[in-house]
Amino acid sequence: MDDFRLYIELGLKHVLDFSAYDHILFLIVLAVVFSFNQWKKAIWLITFFTVGHTLTLALAAYGVINIRVEIIEFLIPVTIFITGVANVVRVNKASLGREKLNWFFALFFGLIHGLGFSNYFRLMIGKEEDKLFPLLEFALGIELSQVIIVFGILAIGAVLQNFFKVSKRDWVLVTSAIVIGFTIPMMIERVFW
Repeated sequence: MDDFRLYIELGLKHVLDFSAYDHILFLIVLAVVFSFNQWKKAIWLITFFTVGHTLTLALAAYGVINIRVEIIEFLIPVTIFITGVANVVRVNKASLGREKLNWFFALFFGLIHGLGFSNYFRLMIGKEEDKLFPLLEFALGIELSQVIIVFGILAIGAVLQNFFKVSKRDWVLVTSAIVIGFTIPMMIERVFW
């Protein structure tokens, strides 16, 4: 039971650690396109992220893949930037296409982010024979923390749109632009070539 709680807490801390805010930035640009009444779609979206994240963590934990950390650390903000730009470009387009595009980005970002965290995860589980349960418990912690963040984003959007009469278009544009502004310096700092 202690190991179960430990890995869930580590998953929670992994996302809720504001010093590693790239994860939160990505959740913001993913969730901002949804209204509060679309919370189920938003949860499915972050579940796509968790699936990608868990898949690459598993592949790395079992020694199937190993990619240079510098490349992954650069690709993380690039993916956030692309998702934010996609939100800005598609703000007036039908939401169905944008949602499908964001599902792709969520899965892709999950794959990339999982690789970025794989070295730490390998050290964390050490030489344990059973890697599957710690991996699933960690994924559950990640999913729970993402649900908390996404509901927060959806609630902020609902308050702004319903009480302060901010249009959904402006909410998506401004929020995505702010996230884009944060990711540009991150990309520059992490250039690996």
